[in-house]
Amino acid sequence: MQLESGGGEYRECDVLVIGGGPAGSTIAPLLVEKGYRVVLLEKSRHPRFHIGESLLPANLPLFERLGVAGEVRAIGMEKWAAEFVSPQHPMPQTFHFADAWDKSMPYAYQVKRAEFDAILIRNAARKGVEVHEGCKAKAVDFLPDNSVRVRARQENGRELEWKARFVVDASGRDTFLANRFQIKHRNPRHNSSAVYGHFAGASRSAGQAEGNITIFWFEHGWFWFIPMQGDVTSVGMVTWPYFMKTRGQRSIERFLHDGIAFCPALAMRLKEARLINPVEATGNFSYVSERTHGSNYLLLGDAYAFIDPVFSSGVLLAMHSGLIGAETIDTCLRRPDEAAAALKHFDHLMQHGPKQFSWFIYRVTNPIMRDFFMGPKNIFRVKEALLSVLAGDIFGKTPIWRSLRMFKLLYYFANAIQPRRAFMGWRRRRFNIRRVDDPALNATP
Repeated sequence: MQLESGGGEYRECDVLVIGGGPAGSTIAPLLVEKGYRVVLLEKSRHPRFHIGESLLPANLPLFERLGVAGEVRAIGMEKWAAEFVSPQHPMPQTFHFADAWDKSMPYAYQVKRAEFDAILIRNAARKGVEVHEGCKAKAVDFLPDNSVRVRARQENGRELEWKARFVVDASGRDTFLANRFQIKHRNPRHNSSAVYGHFAGASRSAGQAEGNITIFWFEHGWFWFIPMQGDVTSVGMVTWPYFMKTRGQRSIERFLHDGIAFCPALAMRLKEARLINPVEATGNFSYVSERTHGSNYLLLGDAYAFIDPVFSSGVLLAMHSGLIGAETIDTCLRRPDEAAAALKHFDHLMQHGPKQFSWFIYRVTNPIMRDFFMGPKNIFRVKEALLSVLAGDIFGKTPIWRSLRMFKLLYYFANAIQPRRAFMGWRRRRFNIRRVDDPALNATP
């Protein structure tokens, strides 16, 4: 519907979604299924490059729900396990998803995000979402009648305007609403930056293990090694701000290669490899917003918070937020008397995912936790529960929580009987995450 306003022509819809990544392309078609008129604005045009290529087994039921399982399977490299390599331990440790508590999700995929995200947004358009690519949201006004007006600009400069009953921020690290509300903050408990690129010719494991993700720890952080189809391997260095500052006048590409040299196990895997795309970087990697919602808006996925990609949780948290977001909006619009309870439940679920992953992320650099990862025992089924977390199985009914509590108790006990080692690990982490005044960290894309 098009109407005339004081500022010119504008359109109406029920829900306007800002961002066409995994979160936005999940919630939009689910809302159309429920009978709503949904508009999705995506500033880029798909396919476009993006990191976050490693998916989790818990993503697979979401692909089935959206009807894209076959398309994702066609572009995916099967990932049956996650491997961890530590310079302080003689042997790698491989976690097979088939050994998790729930044995029904034994694998996931590694995907080129350009292809994966294109599948999701094209699916949204097929399902009836009004998709506008190359259209960037520029301003938002929350009106007295509890509606929302969003202004956007197309690539050709044309201005568009919509009036919606509900707005969804799925803009990822652009954090459209959080920035405008000034509610986005650097995560005080974590601080890292990333430098990454795609390589051809990297050495991979044989057989079924070819698609496994490998995490290489090194003195200044960790690397991801993500094999994908077509002899493409994503390699990224996640490191602390103090180390990023040592880049000086070196190019980002040179800095990545020099960082790889600090990690001999990874350097061997890349001995015959070559870069096939420009190296990119991002600073201020970890942040959180003060809230997940208002009476007529939701923040999904990275638009709400981002912690660290060490457990490949980003796409799962984004898509799951779209799933629960669709149910929340449906309740708010159809049964307004239940809106407060629905939004409270949404808030709980949005915080649940980052909370479960972050407990491990904040401690994974501790040498005692590193020992737990590199030599896991299944006493009280704690290894199965840990594998369930690594698989993303944290939102269903799998009864992992008692075993996870036991894992944490064992960890705290190990710290108590090794106080000096625990203190040194804590002090080192405090040093690592300290804020560093380096404009280059904010300038990198």
